[in-house]
Amino acid sequence: MLPKEIKISIFERIDKIMNDMLTKVRLKEQIDKFPDEFSIDELVEKLILIEKIETGNKQSENGEVITESEMENEIEKWFK
Repeated sequence: MLPKEIKISIFERIDKIMNDMLTKVRLKEQIDKFPDEFSIDELVEKLILIEKIETGNKQSENGEVITESEMENEIEKWFK
């Protein structure tokens, strides 16, 4: 039998995987919004966009954000 700490860790990991994954339900919802004909490239681009938006929303909910001034400082570093 696994120790309690390992069991909790496993459940936390499963929960994270389930929350991070694009589920079939969400995939079907997005495909239903597509026109009758579309390319694989269009589908992949849309799925990547959805995944990025969901990731950003989760980061925001978890407080994983930076201020506008911090963002400006980071952008300035790119151009030095």
